[in-house]
Amino acid sequence: MKKVVTFALVLILITTAAGFVGWNRYQAFLATPLALAEERVLTVEKGTGFSRLASQLQQEQLIEEPLLLKLYGRLSKLAARVKAGEYLIKPGTTPVMLIDQLVEGKSISYNFTIVEGTSFAEMRRSLEANEVLKQELSGLSETELLKKLGIQYKSAEGIFLAETFSFHRGASDLDILKRSHAMLTQTLDRAWKNRPAKLPYKNMYEALIMASIVEKETARSEERPQIAGVFVRRLWKGMRLQTDPTVIYGMGERYEGNITRADLRRPTPYNTYVINGLPPTPIALVGPEAITAALNPQHGKSLYFVAKGDGSHQFSATLNEHNRAVRKYQLKRRKDYRSSP
Repeated sequence: MKKVVTFALVLILITTAAGFVGWNRYQAFLATPLALAEERVLTVEKGTGFSRLASQLQQEQLIEEPLLLKLYGRLSKLAARVKAGEYLIKPGTTPVMLIDQLVEGKSISYNFTIVEGTSFAEMRRSLEANEVLKQELSGLSETELLKKLGIQYKSAEGIFLAETFSFHRGASDLDILKRSHAMLTQTLDRAWKNRPAKLPYKNMYEALIMASIVEKETARSEERPQIAGVFVRRLWKGMRLQTDPTVIYGMGERYEGNITRADLRRPTPYNTYVINGLPPTPIALVGPEAITAALNPQHGKSLYFVAKGDGSHQFSATLNEHNRAVRKYQLKRRKDYRSSP
């Protein structure tokens, strides 16, 4: 009997010691940084389970004991909360810190910028060239693209807000356009509801068309309300807008960098030297400032403006003043002349 008791005590001691050693080993594993000499990108694919993740980390030589990581996932109840994505792992990161990062979804963020004043076609080419975004719109016509997005407009021009959009790997070109259109709608709705009285627009779409013209005429924030004011006064007076960007847009691929007098006289739906009022669609993608300017034009008397060559414009109230400004800034152009800031 004494021998049995002694054996049992020894067994308990051995088991306790083994458990103590095992627990210390487990704690040491959790506190020991991953085998990283420099930053590395870890990709967790969608649908990756915790056991597969532990094996992946072993295969990538980040950890040596996947069983201990699986045990941590089970004990911490975090195993089912890991999110897919691309993660930047830095030296000094422990297994606990890594799992926290994956649970919080702190994955690598990318940016896609829709540049103010670019056309829909230019923006679409930029989307297609992006190597991170999934391509879901390739090969679709403009009509098919709008249908896939669930957008009712007949033209895609101007209906996406020029802004910078953050995204994670796995996002698609469709996701970017949905977000951009939603932001455009929200921005335009808000500006329309807060607009002053007596503007010459029949609806929000006409205000968007005006915003696109303003966007193409200047990149200077302080000038946008002034230019919008000129065009609004011209509309009220029944004067044609006579704005070169609309002519260029109407020329399409025929435009090679210069506008001739023949181009100004050639009728197109967008040639505001020929047509009355606004063109049928926007001519570019706009940012929030252009929308605000179109719906809050600056008061004044100017009906004309001309580029000064330093990125700004000279505004005039009469044709005689305008002609003098044209002679000064256009007919005798400075050597460093430029039309944008």
